[in-house]
Amino acid sequence: MITGSTTGLDTIRTQIDAIDLELLRLISERARCAQQVAQLKTEFSNAQVQFYRPEREAAVLRRIKDANSGPLADEEVARLFREIMSACLALERPLNVAFLGPEGTFTQAAALKHFGHSVITRALNTISDIFREVESGACDFGVVPVENSTEGVISHTLDLFMNSPLKITGEVCLRIQHHLLSQLTESTAIRVLYSHQQSLAQCRGWLDRNLPHAERIAVGSNAEAARLAANEKHAAAIAGIQAAEIYQLNVLAERIEDEPGNTTRFLVIGAHDAPATGQDKTSLLLSCRNQAGGLHDLIAPLAAHGISMTRIESRPSRREIWDYVFFIDVIGHRDDSALRSALTHLNTASLLFKVLGSYPVAVL
Repeated sequence: MITGSTTGLDTIRTQIDAIDLELLRLISERARCAQQVAQLKTEFSNAQVQFYRPEREAAVLRRIKDANSGPLADEEVARLFREIMSACLALERPLNVAFLGPEGTFTQAAALKHFGHSVITRALNTISDIFREVESGACDFGVVPVENSTEGVISHTLDLFMNSPLKITGEVCLRIQHHLLSQLTESTAIRVLYSHQQSLAQCRGWLDRNLPHAERIAVGSNAEAARLAANEKHAAAIAGIQAAEIYQLNVLAERIEDEPGNTTRFLVIGAHDAPATGQDKTSLLLSCRNQAGGLHDLIAPLAAHGISMTRIESRPSRREIWDYVFFIDVIGHRDDSALRSALTHLNTASLLFKVLGSYPVAVL
């Protein structure tokens, strides 16, 4: 009985070894194809070569998910192929991607989820710094948070789009799981708690029940909170598991966010729009006359052309008191015929009209 089981295992392991070698051969063949693509782009393109094509990657990932028959989940298969594409792209030219630092933030996790781990990530101190580095060409892309399912919009990100020439080239939706981290082994000794303001709000109920006497101090990022907690005896931080590993902290409590579905949406910013994929969004910046029915008249062309609006946010325009601009997300690409017609009418009806970008809907 034991001998038969051992023989069966040996047979399966031999099959796995053979499959691994075949996978390696195919991945290497794909990598060589990527090198050939890079050479052709360099030889025959008169303009600046764009090695990273978001619409191409989105199409590949959707095709892989559609073809997947298990047993691995669609998301897991897509994640594996994302890493293969990331490594192959790095053979053409590694991308430089700016994120809101320091190391270990959710923004870095979003950047790696979108681009894979073969990119060069650069930690910056503020969202404004990310915009500046991408605008200057020092980084190819940037990843910035824009809204959370629990706490709403990150207003500073929206404000920066008003005067920036950058385009939105992609989006990332990241499930946010907050953990209580500390040098301590018991939460009863915690006297001060560091975290980003949004994270403190997202965990407010749990903190009220479990750490009512700890002083809560908002800092620039969860990773910064973890760094501070690593250097203070009676301190703790709310952060992700990556920060616990980087700053060598104990996880005293897992998943302390009040809403189990807590998700943050991030935007990928770059110099160019992404071509259409068939599953796209377009983000707009608009303003209207301050009069009765002004907003209705502004967005009426969307309804008239059958365009679905998924989000609208208002922000002070900073041009004059009580003057506002509207950030709007719609389904479709600016080159789609229906949306193109709607945008033509919007341009006429708006005091301010700016297309912030058309980009693939988040795949993962």
